[in-house]
Amino acid sequence: MSSLVLDFQEMNKTQFMLVGGKGFNLGELSKMEGIQVPEGFCVSTVAYQQIIEQNNKYRVLLEKLAKLEIDDRDQIAEVSRKIRQVIMEVEIPLNLVEDVTHYLLSKHGDEHAYAVRSSATAEDLPHASFAGQQDTYLNVIGKDAILHYISKCWASLFTTRAVIYRMQNGFDHSQVRLAVIIQRMVFPQASGILFTADPITFNRKILSIDASFGLGDALVSGLVSADCYKVKDEKIVDKMIATKKVSCNVLNGGGTEIQQIDPEKQKAQTLTDQQILQLARIGRRIEAYFGSPQDIEWCIVENTFYILQSRPITTLYPIPSSNDEENHVYISVGHQQMMTDPIKPLGLSFFLLTTFAPMRVAGGRLFVDITHQLATPVSRNNLLNAMGQHDPLMKDAIMTIIERGDFIKTLPDDNHAPSPTKGKSDRHAQVGNNPSIVSDLIMRRQTSIEELKQNIQTKSGSDLFDFILSDIDVLKKLLFDPQSSSVFMTAIHASSWINAKMNEWLGEKNVADTLSRSVQNNITSEMGLALMDVADVIRPYPEVVEYLQHVKDNHFMDELERFDGGQKAREAIYAFLNKYGMRCAGEIDITKTRWTEKPLTIVPMILSNIKNFEAKAGKRRFEKGQQEALKKEQELVERLKQLPDGEQKVKETKRMIDLIRNFIGYREYPKYFMVNRYFIYKQALMKEAKQLVQKGVIYEEEDIYYLSFEELQEVVRTNTLDYQIISKRKGEYKLYEKLTPPRVITSDGEIIAGKYKRENLPAKAIIGLPVSAGVIEGRARVILNMEDANLEDGDILVTAFTDPSWTPLFVSIKGLVTEVGGLMTHGAVIAREYGLPAVVGVENATNRIKDGQRIRVHGTEGYIEIL
Repeated sequence: MSSLVLDFQEMNKTQFMLVGGKGFNLGELSKMEGIQVPEGFCVSTVAYQQIIEQNNKYRVLLEKLAKLEIDDRDQIAEVSRKIRQVIMEVEIPLNLVEDVTHYLLSKHGDEHAYAVRSSATAEDLPHASFAGQQDTYLNVIGKDAILHYISKCWASLFTTRAVIYRMQNGFDHSQVRLAVIIQRMVFPQASGILFTADPITFNRKILSIDASFGLGDALVSGLVSADCYKVKDEKIVDKMIATKKVSCNVLNGGGTEIQQIDPEKQKAQTLTDQQILQLARIGRRIEAYFGSPQDIEWCIVENTFYILQSRPITTLYPIPSSNDEENHVYISVGHQQMMTDPIKPLGLSFFLLTTFAPMRVAGGRLFVDITHQLATPVSRNNLLNAMGQHDPLMKDAIMTIIERGDFIKTLPDDNHAPSPTKGKSDRHAQVGNNPSIVSDLIMRRQTSIEELKQNIQTKSGSDLFDFILSDIDVLKKLLFDPQSSSVFMTAIHASSWINAKMNEWLGEKNVADTLSRSVQNNITSEMGLALMDVADVIRPYPEVVEYLQHVKDNHFMDELERFDGGQKAREAIYAFLNKYGMRCAGEIDITKTRWTEKPLTIVPMILSNIKNFEAKAGKRRFEKGQQEALKKEQELVERLKQLPDGEQKVKETKRMIDLIRNFIGYREYPKYFMVNRYFIYKQALMKEAKQLVQKGVIYEEEDIYYLSFEELQEVVRTNTLDYQIISKRKGEYKLYEKLTPPRVITSDGEIIAGKYKRENLPAKAIIGLPVSAGVIEGRARVILNMEDANLEDGDILVTAFTDPSWTPLFVSIKGLVTEVGGLMTHGAVIAREYGLPAVVGVENATNRIKDGQRIRVHGTEGYIEIL
């Protein structure tokens, strides 16, 4: 066996780096009993290495390519072209010519036609398919032509598309190698692609087959139309027969051409039903062999199926695990918590310790199993009512599953489940209408935080972990305290009542939005105004402002005292961080870097406030909101008095307004309380991490983020760790970052997308959920990372999601558009309090709206127009 050339039958499972992804999978397929693979051999990556390792021109160009950024498209194209040229000019080594000749003559025959196919080491991987990035050449005849196309395949490692794809996926160009497959051509009547999971819905129980006449290369390239067949449980459940006007066919002397199909054959079904089911069975066998859903290229020759390639489907979202074979429905926690990024293992375990909900982990995200809630009519209605308030897209997706009728087993009604309406009047009686309830709740929780800070300082090692576990019980008790929940649920119900009744009685929508402005005890909106106060302290001192404009180090406050006003600035920033420094983007993940840990994060927001506002703007903004709310209340009272039973309507309305004003601000406090406590735990655990680094157990303190709480506890106890666990999870986390989590996913892996049901909107309206009333026009600022925000007063913020840490930006904007969110999520609550028209839950908003475009946000009706 030569290291330069390997026959499919000679390959083994240790030789991936020799034969690349495609070659490896073909070698495995050729060993499967009953699976037909056109015979062939592989020119290994050793041969490619030989032709480049001593080539100075190649090395210089590769170094130049490595320095380019992904936006340097023209330079990437030019340097890539030169590298391809260098590779094509290299003479193929004699020993490789001899080995290829030997395999052709002795094993396969040089008179046959061959396919010459690229097979890169960064290809057909579980997390990156690289499909179509390198080249394939069909119907190649003769040794000299084969050798020429081997060079062309090597060169295709540096097509512009392949280079950019590697850059996007974090692959080092110098570490990728290319093998070349030489495979006997077969001349099929038909060919196509088989997905063992539906590529549209991601349902793992549905196979999807694309089929067209002739060679599959034209189908893959998008040149020809294809039939589409769906198979589930060995039954054809759907067919789409395409009009197939052309096919790709081989030429006698080599090469291929596109030919017209006879008109009477154009609408014929490409495969018979029997062939469809036979191919589906082959697909399931291959999927079982590789252990994951597969994307399979196939062709059929005289009623025999040949498999030309199989690779993992890399676009599927992982299915949350269950302990049984029953059907399950899962909803995304991230869409409810306004943080759809993946969470590291330590963060996941803390959230799981804190919740009572039946949660599962998939793709680094949390999902709630709502199957049991959907099984009985009462609990199902409760869930749907809650989803209707929170996330209509999620509700619509759940309704799609319910309407199928057979996915969830229906159980008898649980008479103990609360009804949607039962208890609302009781809830008001329980909390009354006394704003001091909120003050008392906050004071008790703040006291418990101070006690925790004191007590945790004396704990270390195993004692610390036991202490944190016992304190999480305290956290849960306070977090899920019925009185605490009743306070903000009372306000939410009052808001819904006001909106419904004012629309019914006065024909005015979203009235509660104005009535919610500048309420007391909203810890999140107070944070945005507090940062404006910090700007007020710094604004009079030009030297401090100048210094802050150029700081790049998180220790910048150490130098502040050198400047006039520096001490005051330092004290103001520290006071802000003392109250809010535990916050950050994605704060439900305990591993995320907090503002106290990286105070540089808040500097651009302070500078933005200095630039965009005058002194005491925060106080004036709050007072303005109070006046607008009071004015709206007075206006409603006057209009209601004119109606039949006006006095009674006024009485009911004023009571509901008081409930909103007294209690809605508390909606933001429980999360602040949880995050505050999380940060205290984190600080204690980072001390343990420091000890582990000193003992050589881990390399860096942040390594503990990739362990669960229980695993970290064991590592601290034993001072031992298999570091491969950390390395593996770091790799998994990078993969999870590329995934887009679904709102709703089933145990079949099917992703159900909800739809907004709206009529009479402008033709090109971008639809979302209205959460804060009003209409505003302005410049769209599409911002994905809070630290990159460079906002001007009057901009409209367009982003994927906002959690409380984004609130300081809200003071500079005039409107808000997000991809994630609902009526009572944090961004919506703060938008209403600040009086910002807002539309959330806008699918792909950050792609559909371009940075700098002028847009109009209809916060009352729930849509955006691009102007």
